[in-house]
Amino acid sequence: MSDNFHIEVFSNGLTLLGRVMDDMSSAAMSLLVRCGSADDPPAIAGAGAVAAEWLGRGAGQRDSRALNDALDSLGVQHSTNAQSEHMQITAAMLGRNLPAAIEIYADILTKPRLEDNTFGPCRELIQQDLIALEDEPARKAGMALRERFFPQPWGRCPYGRSETLEAMTAETLREHVVSHMSPDGGILALAGKFDWDAARDMLAERLGDWQGLARPEPAAARPAGGAEHIAKDSAQTHIALAWPSALCSSERYYAARLGEAVLSRGMGSRLFTEVREKRGLAYHVSANYTSLRNSAGIFVYAGTRPALAQQTLDVTLGEIARLGEGISDDELARAKTQIRSSLIMQSQSTSARASMMAGDWYHLGRLRSLAELSEKIQAVSKGDVMDYLREFPPRQFSILTIGPEPLDTTGLALSGEDA
Repeated sequence: MSDNFHIEVFSNGLTLLGRVMDDMSSAAMSLLVRCGSADDPPAIAGAGAVAAEWLGRGAGQRDSRALNDALDSLGVQHSTNAQSEHMQITAAMLGRNLPAAIEIYADILTKPRLEDNTFGPCRELIQQDLIALEDEPARKAGMALRERFFPQPWGRCPYGRSETLEAMTAETLREHVVSHMSPDGGILALAGKFDWDAARDMLAERLGDWQGLARPEPAAARPAGGAEHIAKDSAQTHIALAWPSALCSSERYYAARLGEAVLSRGMGSRLFTEVREKRGLAYHVSANYTSLRNSAGIFVYAGTRPALAQQTLDVTLGEIARLGEGISDDELARAKTQIRSSLIMQSQSTSARASMMAGDWYHLGRLRSLAELSEKIQAVSKGDVMDYLREFPPRQFSILTIGPEPLDTTGLALSGEDA
């Protein structure tokens, strides 16, 4: 699982990362640029999400149809979406088609059309995404919890609000895109079967003179935290909660991931066993580690019937608290196997490798080989996990519930309160 990385930093601030994988037939790219939801002006919140759609509606000499036909003719599987810290553009294709794809994406970045007549449909699609959350309460609970847990504006919903989408115009969004999409701090990762020297030279020629303003990060505001209930007359109650964890850049990161795995990875994990299998309380229960650059947490979700919601919350919190009492050798070994298996599977996907590389550079300023990740995970002891849990005990919760009735959180240490 060794990795031989290539790194090139262009004079305009764009960092190019490469991992040549000659045993693969595909190649993939992952590009991170400023223009995420945290950068949305409050008056037009949702700007990043609409912009992600708009960028694909024509570039250079190609209109919207010609642009999509060009990507389809190359067999490119692609997506563009606004995340909290940046906009992510991904593409995967046969390795031999990477040069042609680079030409197309260079136009998208440096010569987007952003025409008035294509703005309306893009805004409408994001409005539909926002409305669709009402029919997907589990997803809505997760987004609403992020808004409470993460410092603002990092936790805000990428779709904005109905009134800010309505207030958005082609002119205001165009000004936002032009002023925020910049190569400075941008990260472009390539992985798979390709010629590094040729790709580097082509990108230097096409993107080396891409210019944009360097912008400071938004000021962070204290997260709301605490507990919130969203009343909804439904046959289900959705429970989402989170508490702080170690950053991806922390030495405690690997212990944090193993603690999360003991709690929730696999059918032998504690939450699956105690909440779902033994008691039949929830049709779904899981925990996931999430890290932004300056804030991280363990996020738990459970979906259940309203009559079982309070018991589901209580048992889930009990299992979370019990983690601090210790873990067994078998649990630690199983967690390590789960994570290392995921790493091996990711090594067989050029898209996963490109995204991992871009994420590593953003969070750490360096690249980690799969061998390093595997060794770090394998080196974690039970004592390391306990040290992590003492430094980041499960408390200072943020809780979001959706359902007919609120749940009792009396006595629970909520964020924003004294522990």
